[in-house]
Amino acid sequence: MPQLEISDLITAVDPADGRRLPVRRAEVVEQLRANGDGRAARIVAGLPADRDGVLDAGAVDRLLISVHTELQRLSEELRIGERLVHLLDPLFTAIRATGHPGPYRLVDIGCGLGYLVRWLAATGALPPEVELVGVDLDAALVGEADHLAHAEGLDCRFVHGNAFTLPEAATVYVSTGVLHHFPEPALTDFFRAQGASPALAFCHYDIAATGLAPIGAWMFHRARMRHPLGRHDGVASARRAHSDETLLRAASASGMRPLLYEPRRAANPFCTTLRPVLGLRPHLEAPLRQALGRASRRLLGLEQFAQAAR
Repeated sequence: MPQLEISDLITAVDPADGRRLPVRRAEVVEQLRANGDGRAARIVAGLPADRDGVLDAGAVDRLLISVHTELQRLSEELRIGERLVHLLDPLFTAIRATGHPGPYRLVDIGCGLGYLVRWLAATGALPPEVELVGVDLDAALVGEADHLAHAEGLDCRFVHGNAFTLPEAATVYVSTGVLHHFPEPALTDFFRAQGASPALAFCHYDIAATGLAPIGAWMFHRARMRHPLGRHDGVASARRAHSDETLLRAASASGMRPLLYEPRRAANPFCTTLRPVLGLRPHLEAPLRQALGRASRRLLGLEQFAQAAR
């Protein structure tokens, strides 16, 4: 049976307008039990609900904000900001070199508390002509991200809604730890939406599907996460990670050139925890490789995987 994450089940929004929808606790508990996950069912059964059995939205929001605050440690320790800039800086160099003038807009999909966008704003790691925007369907997380950005005096903004229906188009879409939430058909639709947009590229980091990933996730979340929900979902996310081939096939639906950076077979499984799948408008591949220099050897497409399988 597919792994389920509690955080995906205890909130629901209307995909058209982002309106919060009620979630019945008993239905979530039953779904988890039917999936063979009694531990997760017990965690949800302990969450507060009203007399009609609807989960307390305020309590759920506070819990998810707390869990995401602890998850920021993982982003910090994995140096996800530096990893992303390692690719984004040459990517924007390639975009400029091919005659696309600024300003540019970077949109972080599923931004949560906005750690990545806030880190980019705080460090000035990208050129000043890159506008930083975080988007999430969870209004509580977006509200907290916006509060943190204002408190820190950062030049970035956060939007509640669907990243693909924003009035302003993105130049580059990014995300961290989002892809594994999608089953393969939805993953294909996710990439297809980016290809249909005016965006020039995307760069999505997610968990590398290695045999060590669930073990590493268990160790980190056991040591650092206080609430059982965070511990459960951290391990479930590693077990749900998509293979390199799955990511490249799904990204092909975008119509962009799909590439994987540091795929599993080209990296040390003891060190590889996250790696990105990229999509580029075809004319950007050569200038990106030039800007990356020797590191461009780590970019592989589906054809290299097909050759290795022969």
